Amino acid sequence: QVRLVESGGGLVQVGGSLRLSCAASGFSLNIYTVAWFRQAPGKEREGVACIWSGRGGTDHAESEKGRFTISRDNGKNAVYLQMDNLKPEGTAVYYCVSVRDDKWWIVNPNDNWGQGTQVTVSS
Repeated sequence: QVRLVESGGGLVQVGGSLRLSCAASGFSLNIYTVAWFRQAPGKEREGVACIWSGRGGTDHAESEKGRFTISRDNGKNAVYLQMDNLKPEGTAVYYCVSVRDDKWWIVNPNDNWGQGTQVTVSS
């Protein structure tokens, strides 16, 4: 069964850090471009970061540059999102997805999505 499973979410104070993990089963994640999205209550899902297949170059949403870092571990078939200096607006459900389009920030419901992990940033 092809699945993506996110973990690592939780409750953190403003300025704190969390590391989200996205583990793949049933397929090799390293041949895919993988992105992290988030969806806050009442808001649309938005792209946060992307790591390309192959050489593994990255792209981060402008609002998160310098605070969020996406990486991958091909040996563990996983992708990570390190989130530092979290802000209250970072409260959302975070999803990982294997994307097929160069415009990774566009939500495609036909891509392979995980179930999401909740991140809550308290002030």
